[in-house]
Amino acid sequence: MSSPASTSNADWRARSLAHVWQPCTQMKDHESELPLIPIARAEGVWLEDYEGKRYLDAVSSWWTNLWGHRHPTIVGALKQQLDTLDHVIFAGFTHEPGILLAEQLAARSGLPRCFYTDNGSSAVEAALKMSFHYWQNLGKPNKQRFIALSNSYHGETLGALAVGGPSMYRDSYAPLLLQPIFVPSPDCYTRTPGQSWEDHSRRQFEHLRLVLERHADEVCALILEPLVQCAGGMRMYHPLYLTLARQACDEFGVHLIADEIAVGFGRTGSFFACEQAPPAVYGRGAKRGITPDFMCLSKGLTGGTLPLAAVMTREEIYQAFYADYAAYKAFLHSHSYTGNPLACRAGLASLSLFEETNALSANAVLAQLLWAHTAELRTHRHVAEVRQTGLILAVEMVRNVAKREDFPASERRGLRAYRHALEKGVVLRPLGNVLYLMPPYAISAKDAQKMCEVLCEAVDVATRDPA
Repeated sequence: MSSPASTSNADWRARSLAHVWQPCTQMKDHESELPLIPIARAEGVWLEDYEGKRYLDAVSSWWTNLWGHRHPTIVGALKQQLDTLDHVIFAGFTHEPGILLAEQLAARSGLPRCFYTDNGSSAVEAALKMSFHYWQNLGKPNKQRFIALSNSYHGETLGALAVGGPSMYRDSYAPLLLQPIFVPSPDCYTRTPGQSWEDHSRRQFEHLRLVLERHADEVCALILEPLVQCAGGMRMYHPLYLTLARQACDEFGVHLIADEIAVGFGRTGSFFACEQAPPAVYGRGAKRGITPDFMCLSKGLTGGTLPLAAVMTREEIYQAFYADYAAYKAFLHSHSYTGNPLACRAGLASLSLFEETNALSANAVLAQLLWAHTAELRTHRHVAEVRQTGLILAVEMVRNVAKREDFPASERRGLRAYRHALEKGVVLRPLGNVLYLMPPYAISAKDAQKMCEVLCEAVDVATRDPA
């Protein structure tokens, strides 16, 4: 029997700690240094707790929210959908929202086939399995491995975790994981002084090319996050790397999996990050952008309202599974809530807002505001780099800028910044010593300025000695 509702933060906090295990968290922290914040409601870019304190959602609730919380277009679409169909098994059945969303995603991505899953990790998992199974169906059983970039992150399920780089996520589960081939990331924070982003990315590509020359006959696919390695510290690289990777995958007969889960739907300045890849050859008719063999989508897919993910892929990959039942070539992968009608309807409503709001142009103006309002950080004595791709802005805090000497992880400088920002009413969830902004597109110029001011304050507080 449930207990009556409470209006006290402290009561909800205690009840949560008694039963709920939070994600990606050392729960002991919530008993002392980092009290849980119970959220009662949200609207626009603001979250509100049970005692009326408001918090600006500067990280879009883990990079999911595009239009602000409870956007009326999405809420209205969900209410209408609830009146007709809440859920139905997607094996043997189909429905209007799932069909319409697949059609629109196909038109946007240039990939005609859509396979729905529940979240980003499961989308990556499905893409890895599809690539492997494709080569098996084509009679190439030696193709069993994957290439991934160092410092990459693709999720927490075992397959997705295996192709991720950061040791803090994967080391505990190492005995359970696939053994991918990691190549050095094109991350431009690591470039030599005076080297351009483009030159660094071109040089780093040579590591990938060498691995493909040696191992292509045993490799199913290369998986990467286009332009920004988000959970790896918001590390960024030049779009040229995407062009070179696409060319090399074609040359050596290896699939390219683009993990657009966090960077898709306008975050990087284009609808999909892959669209920014420069032409392989410049000239009349040359077009920007690459088309991967698989594109994994989630997070912003529903505008941040409901869990949904999709794997978009090519027709020839779909056809490799298309056969008589007795051939046993089918892709036997499923999730109970695959293609949920409510989530698909939210996705359709979110896509409609791109047209209604001219979001990409508006985001370009907002990106300039973020850059301008964080100018002081570019000369801060403990900031090695302020970097930006579209509406993702990151600040790399270090002990010594000249040596690029990191603060020890044990000092938890990011936590200090996080706590200060919360006191000021802004949610800044750090990635180690990296602070970042990834706000909803609905943020006003006034709120964007406040967010940036608190970010600058948080850097000062976090880098002030003693720790």
